[in-house]
Amino acid sequence: MEKRTQIKKFIVSAVIVLAAVLLLAGIIGGPRLYHLMNRAAIGPLTRDDIEYLTTAAPAATSRDGTVNAADWAEAYPYIVATMGDNDKNTYVVDYLEQDPYLVNIYEGFGFAKDYGSARGHEYTLEDVAKTQRPHALANCLTCKTPNFAKLVNDQGVGVYSMPFDEVMALMEENISCYTCHGNEAGDAGKLVVTHSYVTKALGDNAAAIDPATLSCGQCHIEYYFTPADKETMMPYQSVETMTPEAILAYYDAMVLPDGTVGFYDWEQPGTGTRMLKAQHPEMETFLSGPHAGLLNCADCHMAVEMADDGTVYHSHTLVSPLENATLLTTCAVCHEDTDMVSFVHKLQDRVTVRETEVGNELSELKDALTAAVASGKYGEAELDAVRKLHREAQWFFDFCYVENAEGAHNSDLAFRCLDTSEALIQEAMALLNK
Repeated sequence: MEKRTQIKKFIVSAVIVLAAVLLLAGIIGGPRLYHLMNRAAIGPLTRDDIEYLTTAAPAATSRDGTVNAADWAEAYPYIVATMGDNDKNTYVVDYLEQDPYLVNIYEGFGFAKDYGSARGHEYTLEDVAKTQRPHALANCLTCKTPNFAKLVNDQGVGVYSMPFDEVMALMEENISCYTCHGNEAGDAGKLVVTHSYVTKALGDNAAAIDPATLSCGQCHIEYYFTPADKETMMPYQSVETMTPEAILAYYDAMVLPDGTVGFYDWEQPGTGTRMLKAQHPEMETFLSGPHAGLLNCADCHMAVEMADDGTVYHSHTLVSPLENATLLTTCAVCHEDTDMVSFVHKLQDRVTVRETEVGNELSELKDALTAAVASGKYGEAELDAVRKLHREAQWFFDFCYVENAEGAHNSDLAFRCLDTSEALIQEAMALLNK
């Protein structure tokens, strides 16, 4: 069996090498914008096999000067075409219906009213406009459209606190070329940080992160709105401080404009707990896991494809590697003959079961603390001790629940967060039951 596998790999490699030679010699395929490079290694196509096109940026047709996808279509027809393939996800999972305990633990916050699964880049403006969660300010548009990033880059952080409706009327395009490449997408595939808060937060430490991961991580992160000017901001300064423990410490130490210490997203009506709402810490979770030293986000979510005319390009159809045979070959480098679809789904099922257990325990703690506050039997110092544990327990639970890989990026962290949350819940219940 091992020998058969080796032979199969050799045949696949030989075909790829032959195709590379023919393409480079111009024997097959028509004019190519970006093509196979002369490779030293043998194996499946990777990003190293693309010689990126360098071309002048076309004239912008957007009102604000953003070069949009349609402007780039002539230079990058295959890439722009695959961007359009991201608009097929019309189904939204209603998390509040799927996990009813969320309505209780998010009481007093917008996520208790409306919380559904993300549909992808082609729906960002439509979905933010339709959400039932309040969005009075424009900062809700931070990662929904390149036009907002361009507006901030042109006018400064005052844009974040402008009225949502006023700024929404100026937005023209869903997440697109400018988001990851600025207006220079033809500069040999160069990736650009277009969101200013990334540079403010990380500074020179950004250089430690693979550009393809940081490009996605501009938006797929935990973030908060600064109390002073409502600017979107990252709660850390380096990869080392991206852990849920370090981020919690960051929030706990923040001095608010009124002089109080400890950032919070909302104060829960029944419990009086000043709660934190985690966002979607994909980059933080990924960078602390086993894959970060080997791969970046594009390796697993953007397949390298070859068109009929021989053009080799990075597909911009963003998918789970479990749904793409080409991307699954990346997993095989380390996981070999493992059935990755079954392996990952079983892992995610385990995380989901654990989330449900801890989420319901968290809901029970919320009810117990609400009753304790209403009873009048506890002093404020006693209640504050429980509130602190409640805040921390929900933070660790949420850090896992809202991370969209459901354990696939970093299962150790997922289970550690849930175990930590459960331990804090038990400690808080013990204080209430003394």
